[in-house]
Amino acid sequence: MSEMTAHTQTAQQHHPIRLYLLVWGLLFVLSAFSYMVDYIGIQGYLRWSLILLFMMLKAGLIVAVFMHMAWERLALVYAILLPPAAVLAFTALMVSEANHTILTRLAFFGTAP
Repeated sequence: MSEMTAHTQTAQQHHPIRLYLLVWGLLFVLSAFSYMVDYIGIQGYLRWSLILLFMMLKAGLIVAVFMHMAWERLALVYAILLPPAAVLAFTALMVSEANHTILTRLAFFGTAP
């Protein structure tokens, strides 16, 4: 009976090669889209938004499949993903506060000569 349980546990750890090939193909397509943004010549915030979107999608696929995060316990996923999410949230708050500070200084002191 224990031999069957051990075999079942090892069988659950193997993932089909088709999944890895599919993710590899998606990574290739997302990279092609990222390069197409530069090739087409999109400029401004749209360019950087698209590049960052494709970068985050690729990083998510790599972490989820190749680093086996999709099959980990939820507590481990939270322990790994929540700290970077908190850093991003605090960075967004600092950027917002910096914009408020510069606008307040410009309104109070006026523009530089």
